[in-house]
Amino acid sequence: MSSRLAISRRTFLRGLGAGALAASAIVRSGDALARRRAPFLHGVASGDPLQDRVIIWTRVTSGIRAPVPVNVHWEVARDAGFHHVIRRGHVRTDAARDYTVKVDVAGLPAGALLYYRFRALGECSAVGRTRTLPAGSLEQLKLAVFSCSNYPAGYFHVYAEAAKLDDVFASVHLGDYIYEYGAGGYASSDAASLGRLSEPATELLTLDDYRRRYAQYRSDADLQALHAAMPMIAVWDDHEISNDTWHDGAENHDPATEGSFAQRRAAAIRAYHEWLPTRVPDPAHPDRIYRSFEFGDLLSLHMLDTRSVGRDLQLDYGDFFGAGGFDAGAFAAALGDPSRQLLGVEQEGWLAGRLAASNATWDLLGQQVLMGRMNVPAPLVLGQISFTDYSALVYKAQTAPALLTPQEQAILAQPAIPYNLDAWDGYAVARENVLGAARAYDRNLVVLAGDTHNAWASDLTDYAGNAVGVEFAAPSVSSPGFEEYFPNENPLAVAAGLTQIVGPLQYANTHQRGFMIVTVRHEECRAEWRYVDTVKHPDYAVVGGAALRTLPGAGNRRLVAA
Repeated sequence: MSSRLAISRRTFLRGLGAGALAASAIVRSGDALARRRAPFLHGVASGDPLQDRVIIWTRVTSGIRAPVPVNVHWEVARDAGFHHVIRRGHVRTDAARDYTVKVDVAGLPAGALLYYRFRALGECSAVGRTRTLPAGSLEQLKLAVFSCSNYPAGYFHVYAEAAKLDDVFASVHLGDYIYEYGAGGYASSDAASLGRLSEPATELLTLDDYRRRYAQYRSDADLQALHAAMPMIAVWDDHEISNDTWHDGAENHDPATEGSFAQRRAAAIRAYHEWLPTRVPDPAHPDRIYRSFEFGDLLSLHMLDTRSVGRDLQLDYGDFFGAGGFDAGAFAAALGDPSRQLLGVEQEGWLAGRLAASNATWDLLGQQVLMGRMNVPAPLVLGQISFTDYSALVYKAQTAPALLTPQEQAILAQPAIPYNLDAWDGYAVARENVLGAARAYDRNLVVLAGDTHNAWASDLTDYAGNAVGVEFAAPSVSSPGFEEYFPNENPLAVAAGLTQIVGPLQYANTHQRGFMIVTVRHEECRAEWRYVDTVKHPDYAVVGGAALRTLPGAGNRRLVAA
């Protein structure tokens, strides 16, 4: 989500909020901490599980001044005590990979709960827990879904809570795992008092910059606890590179003062793969991160890149204003341009092929930005009227239409348009292509989204109104939501107003930080939102959220009560 709240995000929401939720007992982050052990100060992690293999990760902090290579031994066992070791080996790491260690451990049993550890410089790491993908029939699967973890914005209590869940198979991170801003930048007003000032202090531009920022984030004990508890399946969004990234640039990149965007992007991607437990599908093209995971006959999880590899430059409403006002015709033509890409031709074809080949009950898309249609009346998007005043006009039209002035009638006659052109709403044809493929192959589609820092659930329909699937969107781990931009508004009214204005939108929470638990069974796919009441204090309460589900089959594929 852009740190600059666009006019469409700033104006139409005034007077709007989110559901009341019950709080649990207060807990402390320290309850969920993984023990830090030298030289493994950044913990352990695993990720990208397949039926016969999984990536395991650590980093060695040697304390040796000279940049000399370090030998690292690793073990994978059936038990936490390592009495039944099934794979072991050793690797060498050095400064060229920032002393990170990634091992793609093959020859593992399918559907297994496994434990792993590392040894280097005479010391042993903490023990991590991981799993391999199941084969054949699977009755149930739980995933914990995260987005937008901003270190200076607050504590990572959300990670700590998820790390306590023994029945979750894996975490899914939809991007903004780090933020690229310098100290004092976006969402940093409390960073000094929280002891969470960004390092390095400057905005990230070079490989060393990105590496240092990952090292800071991975020093967080709650994030270490999450990584140690379960494998992670991750994809980047924009802030792993720069705000509002597209394939040839970003809003937060100025070539005149910050140099080549291509070099910055390459450095960011290299650091990402060094510090995350990812398996690169094509080592010759590390920017191609899209990939699939098959959970038996139950679920195909397709991780997409809507941000970097194929995205064309975002549209900007400001480009469609002239002497005669807003040029709605030119905007509609640009929005409907069939050549505009979000995934890119190659990735879009790959996804269509995966949907065509899928034999699972459910197909989930793990990706960054909202796919649900978020159309609101144009006067609100364009800042011509406040939400409160627009609501008053609607009420007047319902109760005393004869009293409407010509100007008021003109305002009410304007169409609804997308509020966020950085999301799928700004790439209308690309969205139709994905929804069309899912419908053509008769897939049960569930889209996971992040990016906005708020929680959403929407029905997904194609342009003709056919029900295709649903979208579950995760709130942020710590980045602020709409509550920061509208501090004087009732957050309950914000959610209520949004769900009334936006037809497909069935649920919204715009003021709490948290995560989703997605539970997949053959008979349903369910999302449950869990929140924390603060990220600004070491003590916090766990807050229960809404739960919604969807059912399989062409006659269903819409949100229903859980």
